[in-house]
Amino acid sequence: MIDALHGFGAGLVSAGWWTGIIWPIIWTLIKIVVVVAPLMGAVAYLTLWERKAIGFTQIRIGPNRIGPLGLLQPIADALKLLTKEIILPTVANKGLFLLGPIMTIMPALAAWAVIPFGPEVALANINAGLLFIMAITSLEVYGVIIAGWASNSKYAFLGALRASAQMVSYEIAMGFCFVVVLMVSASLNMTDIVTGQGKGHFASMGVGFLSWNWLSLLPIFVVYFISGLAETNRHPFDVVEGESEIVAGHMIEYSGMSFAMFFLAEYANMWLVSILCVVLFLGGWLPPFEFLSFIPGWIWLGVKTFCVVTMFLWVRSTFPRFRYDQIMRLGWKIFIPVTLVWLVVVGAWMQTPFNIWK
Repeated sequence: MIDALHGFGAGLVSAGWWTGIIWPIIWTLIKIVVVVAPLMGAVAYLTLWERKAIGFTQIRIGPNRIGPLGLLQPIADALKLLTKEIILPTVANKGLFLLGPIMTIMPALAAWAVIPFGPEVALANINAGLLFIMAITSLEVYGVIIAGWASNSKYAFLGALRASAQMVSYEIAMGFCFVVVLMVSASLNMTDIVTGQGKGHFASMGVGFLSWNWLSLLPIFVVYFISGLAETNRHPFDVVEGESEIVAGHMIEYSGMSFAMFFLAEYANMWLVSILCVVLFLGGWLPPFEFLSFIPGWIWLGVKTFCVVTMFLWVRSTFPRFRYDQIMRLGWKIFIPVTLVWLVVVGAWMQTPFNIWK
């Protein structure tokens, strides 16, 4: 269907300037809108689902006043933030102060360019997709540092220091997780990584979920998920905005839509980490059992991603916040050594006759 739409658009005008210059630009913009618009909707309603899920764990209802079952609450929140004034502190560096939120949200959206939603459905199906993800997501820390420094506030600066140290620490562990998946998949292409999980002994027996990477790379899967919590500054790793210590951290001087952009970036990153978890470890759009293959792949991808992102919310409502030294110790003394050891184990395993990834 996508190829048919592309061919229809290219055939609207027979001139070379249309098919060679104008239509490729329009087609790229259409694909960007098709990816970003649903993402923004998912980000908005993730805030509602978070409040509902946490309310459920605390035996209360959650938002239920605006619209049926509170379904219009995210729209009301967006209107409120859009109408609030953006206040610039007198001692802040104005240019960098406004650049901080932009530098935070842009990588969170740009990383979706290589996320595959099906065998041939991706904004840019490039061979170095995993490398692109690692490069783009590492830029987010700059937005946090800029926001904390430009605010000219000691609380914002302390929050930025915490955030940058935490994000850099857990990026290393996540990077090693990516390298292990790269080793067993022999490809940086996200589509190839998913396709590779549909092969193997269990997949041939019709129980494909046992062929996915989560089972053979279980320690890496656990490290990736917990590192994803830390990378997105989610509970119990949210010392960046510990209310009793530094209030809102690097966001303390922001208001209105500039404040909302930090939260949009955080929730977009939650969706990104979740869908990456599904693509790398949980079979992407592949069904768990062969007899369920009649269900479209994008539905499986959505259901799996929703389950993973719900785990983020469950962790928030269950575990207390870690101390900052505990977070650093977990990243440097446990996760990085574990991923390094498992990197060697998987490499040695692949050289034996028992290699399950052939």
